[in-house]
Formats: sequence, structure tokens, C-alpha cells
Amino acid sequence: MARQFCYHMQGLTKKFGNKTILDNVHLSFYPDAKIGLIGVNGAGKSTLMKVMAGNDTEVTGEHWAAEGTRVGYLPQEPRLNIDKDVWGNIIEGCQDKQIFDRYNEVAMKMAEDYSDEILDEMTKLQDEVDGRDAWDIDSKIEMAMQALRCPPKDSAVNNLSGGEARRVALCRLLLSKPDLLLLDEPTNHLDAETVNWLENYLVKYSGAIILITHDRYFLDNITNWTLEIDRGKAHPHEGNYSSWLAAKAKRMDQEGRENDSKTKTLKRELEWVRSNPKARQTKSKARLSAYEKLRDEADNEVVSHADIRIPMGERLGNIVVEAENIKKGFGDKLLIKDLSFKLPKGGIVGVIGPNGAGKTTLFKMITGEEQPDSGTFKVGQTVELGYVDQNRDALDNNKNVWEAVSDGLDILKLGKREVPSRAYLGAFNFKGTDQQKNVGQLSGGERNRVNLAKMLTRPANLLLLDEPTNDLDRETLASLEVALEKFPGCAVVISHDRFFLDRVATHILAYEGDSHVEWFEGNFADYIEDKKRRLGPDADMPKKLKFVKFDR
Repeated sequence: MARQFCYHMQGLTKKFGNKTILDNVHLSFYPDAKIGLIGVNGAGKSTLMKVMAGNDTEVTGEHWAAEGTRVGYLPQEPRLNIDKDVWGNIIEGCQDKQIFDRYNEVAMKMAEDYSDEILDEMTKLQDEVDGRDAWDIDSKIEMAMQALRCPPKDSAVNNLSGGEARRVALCRLLLSKPDLLLLDEPTNHLDAETVNWLENYLVKYSGAIILITHDRYFLDNITNWTLEIDRGKAHPHEGNYSSWLAAKAKRMDQEGRENDSKTKTLKRELEWVRSNPKARQTKSKARLSAYEKLRDEADNEVVSHADIRIPMGERLGNIVVEAENIKKGFGDKLLIKDLSFKLPKGGIVGVIGPNGAGKTTLFKMITGEEQPDSGTFKVGQTVELGYVDQNRDALDNNKNVWEAVSDGLDILKLGKREVPSRAYLGAFNFKGTDQQKNVGQLSGGERNRVNLAKMLTRPANLLLLDEPTNDLDRETLASLEVALEKFPGCAVVISHDRFFLDRVATHILAYEGDSHVEWFEGNFADYIEDKKRRLGPDADMPKKLKFVKFDR
């Protein structure tokens, strides 16, 4: 018997003005397909999701969900019901909860009314609760809320941050169990432990999933199909992200593009994906002992204008950043308890932990904005800081993208390199008319890229990057990884992207709860192994963030 499809598109076309975003797309999706949607920023990934969710109807061609198929959608900026608190929003649309609550209502009625009608309803409800495995639905909701680090259930939603609102919306969507899940950047605002929980949940999910994410482990471990949107066309590939990466590299070679900058970046990523853990560990350790070699290579490397490279600052002295017995509090909470570490030349530190744990406070101590409450925190005299603030508030809203980054110069001097400013912006996926966009009109993700591009025009030997991987497309992210690998300096990077942390990090600073921050030499995968050895096999599962009380 032929398999049924849950969603169809026939000749789907979407235009913005004269620009074709989706061009005559013909696709059908299996009801158990798990699909990774990939393409550069602006390719049309989010647009396709909006169309499938029914939020964008200005299209030509046909698209429809099969009869009985429920479609659920997580946009990048979801809306919550402001008339309900967090709990009210989360249980909205949760049929398991509604049926279980009705069962309890009918059970109460039976104490007074034992009619055949009530008995029939009770029997049907009992069968339905059995079939849905919903007897413990309240505890399942509580577990999902804890795993996704949702705010307290009685919180008013109009007081939530953007990240908190997204986590509540994601929790609500998962508990509604749609037949087709559309997830636009579901890992944004989630820490690595929560991403791991969500990944395991989606691997077991019985319905179809289409997801957009920059987290390549997430793509690899969940998806069995990859759908690339490229210049309006949809190109399906049966296989996960790594499988698609290999097929794409082969196709580019066959097209005679083996020396193309994008091909080389893609092949570097593929080489790393195929390497074994021991080889990755050796490469990470080699970086720590090769500071002078990195400087020599940076001096002599010939780089395409299409590649990101970080201009080299002055030679680092013996002290980069040293912390000894640091204690730092905020209000009555102790964020950091007895933290000691020495950042070596060439070190790239991945900083991980839940939102609100104190990661940005660490950056403020490095920049001198904050001082520890006790202990010593030393930044070396030779350190030249490059810092991208998560608040991204340093841009002039009256300038366009090109002016904001280039200061009106046609040629940018990046250390010893000279690069046409428009080509430089192209490496951050600002091309053509995108460079003329007014900064004040940019989305948060676009501002992030402008800030990163602007900061990386200035020589530095210590970079502080706060969630740089958010809002970067796959190609730009891969190019940034190569740039960090080749950077003859140090970097401290707040990120939840496990692939990124595995590929570039030589050390991990992990906020583990109870005010403890773990300093670990190795990449993210090594750190997780070590954490499980120290704290048990469930150590990577998300837990409620707790702090030691701080007495000043």
C-alpha cells in the first residue's frame, strides 16, 4: 500500500516585489519525516514555514495539509495569550490535559449521578486517557516546563523576556502534539543541556518535523531528510546534515568549483565531521602549543575576500586572563564561587550554562565593568580586547549597513590585509541591496551580524563573543569557525552550539549550578564525558538553576 503524505505543495511560488523567494516548488512530506531546512539567510526558509503554517497567504500555486493533519508552528517571535499566566498558556491546546481534567470532572459527578449517560462518558474518557498515556499528564507538563527552564507557572506573560516567551511557546507547542511540527530556530535562547533534552524529545516524536536551526548536531541527530532552499528552488536530499554536506561537496567538485572559497570552507567542515574524537582532541591540544606558529601563518596566508579572517593584534604576553578564588554575587545570589583559571595563549574558551547563571557577568569582569567581590582577577597588560556585546546597542541607526561597518571607506585595512569593504560585508551574508538597508530597520539577527562584522575589522588578541552563533546562517558560521581556528590569539565565547564548541573550544567554563563554575581543558564532548564521570549519567539533563545565598 502506498504511503500517505501529510502535506503537499504544487507550484508554490512566493515573491517580494520583483524578487522570487520560492520558485515553483513541488513537494510532499511523509507523516514521519524529520526534515532539516537549510539555506543562507534570506533564502526563504522562514517564509516557507510561514506559508505552511497559514501565516502568509500571498502566494501562487497550491499547498495544503492532508485531511485531519494538525500543523503546529513555532515562529522566531511567538505570541502568547496575555490574558493568561504561564501555566494557562502552556496547557492551552494540550488535549491530553483537557481530556484528563474532563475525566476527573466526570469522576466527581459520578458520586452524585450514576446514570448510564455519565457511565458511558466515563468509560470513553477512561479509554481515551489510556490510549493517550495521559494519567500522569500533570507531571509530564511539569517535567517539560523544568527541562525547558520555563518561568514560574503563575508568572504574567507580559513581563517575560523574549527568551522566556519562546520557551513557554515551545513548551505549549510540544504538549499540543501536532501531526506536523514547524520549528523556526527552536534552540535559540536554550542552553546546551536543554537543547540536548529537546533533541531527545524530537528524536522520539511520532509526527513529522520540519526545522530550521544553526545547530548542526541537532540537525544530524534528528533529521532523516535535508531540504536546501537555494535561489528560490527547493532541493531535497534523503539523509541528515552530514550526509548532505558530503553530497554537496561532491557536487561542487563535479561542477569544477573545488577551488571556490565556499567549497574549501565546506570541505573543512566535512573533514572535521569525519574525524574521530582522538584526532579532534589532538588538534585542540596542538593549538595551545602553537601560538607563534599561528602568528606566522596568519602573516603569510593568502585569503579570499569571501572568507572571514580576524585581524591579528599585538603579541600576547605571559598573562592573558587569570582568576584566583573568584567570588561574585548579584543581590542575594552568589553567581560564582571560588573560581580559578589561567587562560593560555591560543586558548578558545566556550562558556556554557543556563540563562541568568552569570555568563555575561564574567565578560563584565574581563572588560573591567564589574569587579569580583573577593579573589583576584587579572587581565594582562598586552591584551587588546575585541568585544561584541549581546545588547548590540553601539550601532548608529541613521547609517546603512555598509556605512556602519566601513565608515565610508571602499577599502578596509584588516591587519596586513586590504579588503574591498563591500566584499568584506558579503562574507557576513550582506550582499547587493542588503548593504544599503538602514541599521534602524534591521532585525535583531541582522544587527548581530553587523556588530560582529564591525568588531572584526579591528585588530585584537583577545575576543569576547556573546552568542555569536545566533542568527548566522550555516555558511557564515562555518567561515567564522575557520577564522577562529586560524586566529593567532585567544577567544572567550558564550555559546550553546555544541558543534561549534566541539570544533573550536580548547577549554570549557561551565556554570553547573549551586554557584559552581567548572574550568575544564578540552572541548564540549570531552567536558560532558567528564561531567558524567563526576556527577553521574544524568548529569547532562537540565535541572532547575540554583544559587548559594550570598551574604555580603
